[in-house]
Amino acid sequence: MTERRYPIGAEATADGTHFRVWALGRRAVSLIVEGHPAIPMEATGDGYFSVLVPDIRPGTRYRFQLDGGEPLPDPASRWQPEGPEGPSVVTDNIFAWSDAYWRGVPPDGQVLYEIHIGTFTPEGTWAAATERLQTLRDLGITVLQVMPIGEFNGAFGWGYDTVLPYAPSHLYGPPDDLHRFIDRAHALGLGVILDVVYNHAGLGDHFKDFTPHYFSTSHHGEWGAIFNFDGEGATGVREFMVQNAVYWVREFHFDGLRLDATQALFDDSDTHIIAEIAAAARAAAPERQLFIVAENQPQDHRLVDRPEAGGYGLEAIGNDDFHHAARVALTGHNDFYYRDYHGTSSELLASAKYGFLYQGQRSDMRDKPYGTPSLNLKPTNFVHFLENHDQVANSARGLRMDRLGSPGAVRAITALFLLSPQTPCLFHGQEFGASTRFLYFAGFTGETAAAIAKGRTQNLRQFAGVSDPAMDERLADPADPATFAASKLDWSEFERHGEIVALHRDLLRLRRSETAFTQQGQGARLDGAVLGEQAFFLRYLSEDGDDRLLFINLGRDRHMAIIPDPLVAPPAGRHWESIWSSEHPDYGGSGRYASDMSKFWILPGHSALLFAAIDMKARIAASLISSIRRSVQ
Repeated sequence: MTERRYPIGAEATADGTHFRVWALGRRAVSLIVEGHPAIPMEATGDGYFSVLVPDIRPGTRYRFQLDGGEPLPDPASRWQPEGPEGPSVVTDNIFAWSDAYWRGVPPDGQVLYEIHIGTFTPEGTWAAATERLQTLRDLGITVLQVMPIGEFNGAFGWGYDTVLPYAPSHLYGPPDDLHRFIDRAHALGLGVILDVVYNHAGLGDHFKDFTPHYFSTSHHGEWGAIFNFDGEGATGVREFMVQNAVYWVREFHFDGLRLDATQALFDDSDTHIIAEIAAAARAAAPERQLFIVAENQPQDHRLVDRPEAGGYGLEAIGNDDFHHAARVALTGHNDFYYRDYHGTSSELLASAKYGFLYQGQRSDMRDKPYGTPSLNLKPTNFVHFLENHDQVANSARGLRMDRLGSPGAVRAITALFLLSPQTPCLFHGQEFGASTRFLYFAGFTGETAAAIAKGRTQNLRQFAGVSDPAMDERLADPADPATFAASKLDWSEFERHGEIVALHRDLLRLRRSETAFTQQGQGARLDGAVLGEQAFFLRYLSEDGDDRLLFINLGRDRHMAIIPDPLVAPPAGRHWESIWSSEHPDYGGSGRYASDMSKFWILPGHSALLFAAIDMKARIAASLISSIRRSVQ
């Protein structure tokens, strides 16, 4: 067989272009090149068909014909300029990278930022997004988490209905624009990871046309047919998906992956498909550290356990528990899947200390145990968030967090979020308080569009407020172009909402510059205690005594005459001094209260307050030296 970089797809070589496709069960497969007669492909075993065509070069459009049927796009197409139903195009994937120095994304010290390319800018393209990278870097973002970009049907969409997983969506620009986006990100010191969907295929896929073995007959998922990783013919499916991960990492220099809905990646094989994907992706870029995070509803610790301990070897798992507790704390509502949360200080404190709140105890919503024991995991094994695409859109109006809670409480919960030891992930626009909503949108037409809208409405009605009939006419139609347009960020708000930007910028500066916070990824001790149902504090203990104390109060003003807890006692030779407040006028706050912990003081309602353990001897010495220098001058 002609030497190839990948087992499937069209690959340009010095001798022409080699085509290879998996179609287990098909008798004959032909290559259809525009303007040429059909070219029979040779069956090479295990369901693969291939052919080398000497006169085919990059830019050539082609399809595959199965047993004389209608020509179809290549399942492993690298480029679909006319959309997923159009012809596939041969690419050379040659790009003049300038990031040879780049070493990837280590697991500690990262700040993630989730973006949807279609709504991140008004233009909705890679080129336009590239122009915003400097702004994100200056804010303190370190890693971009890009929502799925594989080709999908419809004029717009979230990307989770991927039908051609190897082809970057034509809606966002040509592949070289994606190359330039990542190359520029690396030049600025930003990592880029890609959200990938390996659990199910999107609406309008052609996988079954090539072979029914793509889909499982023994496992069933909530979004339709799911991919077959452990049944008859699974070898071809596993190779297709594993090499897809390798492709993104190797050819586009992505620094890792976000694996969507891993609970739906059913696999009873000896080596789970998740572990195989992670290992292959890392092997594809041995010179770089990859960051691979999973979405996982059961909160299974095996995802981040090391392979030698029977785990899958990922870096982190998204923590819905933190989001749900914070959302209830801000809104007061805990219906539907928020039912197991009360938004209390004990929940927020526990999540900051331990990550998952549910680690095997009973869930009332599920009426059974939920989660797995995870007390031995590191803080950086968890990704915390206050907003993401799912949680913003899973509401009647798609409103952002700062439209649901009081400004003070939002500032306080943002401080907890960005100063907790877990890896934070912001959702695009969160950093400047975007007033634009983020809604569910899918640009289909006809019966498909009607079915999607009906299903969406039925799902949202599980929230008590949405069951109100008066809400029906106010729910956004996913297929309406206006729904998509309403979800696009207005970047003029970045300047106009300067107070919210300043809040995020200053908190991220504290996170990366203060020793008490930077040591958290290296196993430094974090503790804390509850002051009341809506107030608590965290103590960040440093090896040198340079501790920090963070108070969070989501209730009314609290009189702090005494705090009978040893965790608020300062280290020997030091005293507590307030160094940051969410009520600073720079952030839109109502002003800072005097906060001398050696006296009676007030912890303001809806606020966060940070204290540093100041070394008095060092301060006095520094003051004397400064005084002497002034007198000499």
